[in-house]
Amino acid sequence: MPAASPLAGPVEVLPAEDASHTAARFTVRDTETVLPGHYPGFPIFPGVCLVECAHLGGGATAPDGTKDPELAAVESTRFTGPVFPGDQVDIAMGWKQTPGGDWQCRAKLTTGRGAAATVRLRYRTRTPRTEAAR
Repeated sequence: MPAASPLAGPVEVLPAEDASHTAARFTVRDTETVLPGHYPGFPIFPGVCLVECAHLGGGATAPDGTKDPELAAVESTRFTGPVFPGDQVDIAMGWKQTPGGDWQCRAKLTTGRGAAATVRLRYRTRTPRTEAAR
């Protein structure tokens, strides 16, 4: 069963600079179902949705041919600017492997007005051993 997401629209994967620098984009449409309740009369795209944008972009661009990486942790988030309906959110992701073999994704999310958020995620790669434990 696929995981539930608060996003109605798709996260678009962009061509990668290289394996350790990937990118994605999300356009906040007026039809996003989270907008009417998040400050009625003055809709702002919720921060949790920015984390989800980073997660979906990260899951789709994980390095090293990793398929369907498992989100192990949201290590940090920092929201630095509002995101409104109609904004295009650009997601630049930097990847590095941790000493334990997981992958850390450092995402910077921006709009046309500048920085919106930074998000650090950790992904556990699925190996035959981790799959057998499931």
